[in-house]
Amino acid sequence: MHPGMFFWHARRAAACGNQGGWQGAPYGGGGGGGGDELGGGAFGVRRPLRFLAYKLDLDEGQVSDLASILNELKTERAQAEVDHRRTTSALADVVAAESFDESKARSVADDRVKSTERVQTAVARALGRIHALLRPEQRAKLAYLLRTGALSM
Repeated sequence: MHPGMFFWHARRAAACGNQGGWQGAPYGGGGGGGGDELGGGAFGVRRPLRFLAYKLDLDEGQVSDLASILNELKTERAQAEVDHRRTTSALADVVAAESFDESKARSVADDRVKSTERVQTAVARALGRIHALLRPEQRAKLAYLLRTGALSM
């Protein structure tokens, strides 16, 4: 990196509210997310369990149950990522073939849709379980986090 770029990245990070220097800037190694002190990630925050436990004021039993719910959701999303890479490879094979096989391309696209539907079903199931786990005031806080974009599903 050019020596002058360090200062540009540091100023840009400071302007964005990120005090981590150039490594915390959008083009650096770290990264925040959503402007919250707990960062960003696959569930909308970097550490969703810790974030939700803090923001919703969960007790120990709720944290344990929420951990298992989020773990199942994480597993389903990881499987969807594997499916996405597999279908991308299969589509590349269809395109690289001597002649285009539309039925095979449609089959691969259908597989991708099914994978997305499995993730959507898992998210809906997780939300139902989280709803049952929370007290009414905690549900209201969760709804607020979703509405404001502090948490995304």
